[in-house]
Amino acid sequence: MREITYAQAVAEAMREEMKRDPKVFLIGEDIGIYGGCFGVSKGFLEEFGPEQILETPISEQAFVGAAVGAAALGMRPIAEIMFSDFVTLATDQLVNHGAKMRFMTGGQLKVPMVLRTPAGCGTGAAAQHSQSLEAWMAHVPGLKVIMPATPYDAKGLLKAAIRDDNPVVFFEHKLLYKLKGEVPEEDYILPIGKADVKKEGKDVTIVSYSYALIKALNAAKALESEGISAEVVDIRTLVPLDEETIGNSVKKTGRVLVVHEACKTGGFGGEIVSRIVESEAFYYLDAPVRRLGGADLPIPYNPKLERMVVPQEEDIVAAVREIVR
Repeated sequence: MREITYAQAVAEAMREEMKRDPKVFLIGEDIGIYGGCFGVSKGFLEEFGPEQILETPISEQAFVGAAVGAAALGMRPIAEIMFSDFVTLATDQLVNHGAKMRFMTGGQLKVPMVLRTPAGCGTGAAAQHSQSLEAWMAHVPGLKVIMPATPYDAKGLLKAAIRDDNPVVFFEHKLLYKLKGEVPEEDYILPIGKADVKKEGKDVTIVSYSYALIKALNAAKALESEGISAEVVDIRTLVPLDEETIGNSVKKTGRVLVVHEACKTGGFGGEIVSRIVESEAFYYLDAPVRRLGGADLPIPYNPKLERMVVPQEEDIVAAVREIVR
């Protein structure tokens, strides 16, 4: 099977859906002539023209509001926010309107829109361009939240999100854009709300998502040399959450480490832990469930400090050692 980058997979998903359905359009800042802040939509303006590629002024509030309105009237917009930190500027449109319209109208209005945005740190972009705010979005009833870690998952889940009749927030970690992986050329979609066991194991379960999932896989490989068999579960979608796959893995291994890049306090890892201890899987635990999240600090600009505030592979290895032994 061919290998393409994460960025290419995202671009392919959008291109295929825009060709399949003329109601799908891309809206946001610098997405046309510039080709997107990370180059994902390069060439789209020439291919689809200004009717499907809508360049906007620098106002997240305006273009996300326009996307919500267009979706309510039957279009399928993909709104791209240049950095996920700027979701904060569009929360009224997304949270107070887009997420609630279908419920408040008794299903008379649907809001089939996708909000795509790069998240996470690791690029030296400092405190205002490096946050992981997925837990904020996951807290809002009516929004689906997706954070894929591989090119294959990114393409299949983005296509599913575009076809979904509900608003979906689709986070793409900046450090994943250059990651290569196998992606079939034929059309496919992946179900929203289904986790994936990326690596089988028997001693401990590592639950993660997005770029932290890549670190978890590398840590699991390192642990094998110590005789520790780690199972790695990629939740892929935060909302809806696949509790069954997580629970089955916990029952199998009896030990759990939840890993994410976002700040530990209020992070989505706490929700995963709660779902485990409130389920039947709790009675299979041989050790307390542990979380490994980012420090409760703004992301520093200094690369050494930036690395210190989020979990790294060696931190995951050390945490698993403690849990197992």
